[in-house]
Amino acid sequence: MVLEGRDRIISEDYADLIIEYNGDTSVFEQFPDSTVQIINIQYAFVHVPVSFIRQDIVFRFGYSVLPRCFGIISESSLESSGVFRLRNIPIFNLRGQGVLVGIIDTGVDYTNPVFQYADRTTRIVSIWDQTIVSDNPPQNMVYGTEFTRDQINEALQSEDPLSIVPSTDENGHGTMIAGIAGGNEVSESGFFGVAPDVEFIVVKLKPAKQFLRNFFYIPADAVCFQETDILQGFTYLYETSLRYGRPIVICLALGSSQGAHDGLGTLSTYISREASSPGIGVVVAAGNEGNARRHYSGTINSATGYDTVELNVAENEPGFSMELWGSSPDVYSIDILTPSGEYIPRIAAGRDEHRVITFIFEATVIYIDYQMVESQSGDQLILVRFEDPSPGIWRFNVYERGGLNLGFNIWLPMEGFISDDTYFIRSDPFITILTLGNSINPLVVTAYNDGDDSLYLNSSRGFTRIDRIKPEVAAPGVNVIGPTLGGGFAPYTGTSVAAAHTTGIAALIYEWAIVRGNLPAMSTVEMKNLVIRGARRNINTVYPNRDWGYGILDIFNVYDALRGGLSI
Repeated sequence: MVLEGRDRIISEDYADLIIEYNGDTSVFEQFPDSTVQIINIQYAFVHVPVSFIRQDIVFRFGYSVLPRCFGIISESSLESSGVFRLRNIPIFNLRGQGVLVGIIDTGVDYTNPVFQYADRTTRIVSIWDQTIVSDNPPQNMVYGTEFTRDQINEALQSEDPLSIVPSTDENGHGTMIAGIAGGNEVSESGFFGVAPDVEFIVVKLKPAKQFLRNFFYIPADAVCFQETDILQGFTYLYETSLRYGRPIVICLALGSSQGAHDGLGTLSTYISREASSPGIGVVVAAGNEGNARRHYSGTINSATGYDTVELNVAENEPGFSMELWGSSPDVYSIDILTPSGEYIPRIAAGRDEHRVITFIFEATVIYIDYQMVESQSGDQLILVRFEDPSPGIWRFNVYERGGLNLGFNIWLPMEGFISDDTYFIRSDPFITILTLGNSINPLVVTAYNDGDDSLYLNSSRGFTRIDRIKPEVAAPGVNVIGPTLGGGFAPYTGTSVAAAHTTGIAALIYEWAIVRGNLPAMSTVEMKNLVIRGARRNINTVYPNRDWGYGILDIFNVYDALRGGLSI
């Protein structure tokens, strides 16, 4: 089972499905020639031959069986967050000592001195590289390779480190995240890691499989990971922290536009549940979708009986997916008008349905799946996948049956998964927080410019589709200095940067709470409440709001609030 399971997890000849079996193993009988990987009493990953994945897979088994596709979110800050002010108080000289920071991303450049002690030994406890096949996976995992602190130290003493620990970060995103959160100070380069005494556990994710990229038309050059690997990476980080008996703050600077944006997906639910456990903090980047014109929200015009959605499709767009989520109990349906004027009449809604649509004057093929009651959200999903779409303006009339007219939302794929020139003509910048940012318990962070206290223009905006308040706070995310591949430094911008910064702040809070014994059972829930309470707020702004959440991150205010002297 272990060898076969490993081979299927890493092989492009097998597809990975997420099955909610709830303890009933008989449900696996519908998947011939499969290998089952039990995750917990609720979920299992089932590995089936890739030939099992046909265009009607959503119709046959539901949308939730397909792992979602995740991409990386982005490519004077300590002063603005109150860190230096706090360190000037001797009893509060917090630097993250005793706390672990978990990174699930593109890997880490472990040879960079910002991740080493003065004696050139590593500050990295371990690396799980999911891309390297070996007989040394982590405990309780069956694929990839775990590299220990001793192995990394041996590599650092070698003239050829990669011959001993061949794990690298080809992209640089993971290295940047880890460095901003807790890298060593390099004052001559203007670089200051937020929590320079933390230690790291790193997961380098393996790329999403081709079957999944093909199904959702993810470009070949896009950095793309799949939900199953992220979930197992999260489990590895948490279990490793428990073995070491140390608190951990996990940074998730990954995102996806897929799903109902209600926090109820498989990975969102799993992470939210674990985040409520003592000793763990989870920080999530909101996303950079606010100004991208890839979200549409609408209600039905009572005079016409429909709402017209206009979508501009770029030249040379090879394919993409689009998700319409309708609020229950209303039932929605669509018709289609192509750029050349071909019309597809309204596809009636009444049950789950799979349609393949071709055209006379267009080379486009459209696959449409109606899920009347999507299993995780309980709401209706219309999944539309475009293959070789014609450029120009596509029009969709959206109809509603039920009379309540509660509204619908449509999302296009996130940045990197679709052309920037494919967008909605009348877009909505709100409800653009990416999937994990809709989770209930994690601390969700947006980005602002600490130079002038302005919101970062491209930040995803709240709230969630079901009006849960997200994001919670804003953190520095514009031109923040971070490490690059090759040992240099550069300014970075985006909500990934803000999440990394906040991860370091959270590590300081966990040092005070757990390592120093002030709140030894702290979880993400308590940490988040402290951060919200201490957030710096503008007296002319109403909070919480869709842009800023509860205000600007300020760790000094967190502790000032505890003594009853909250400063604004």
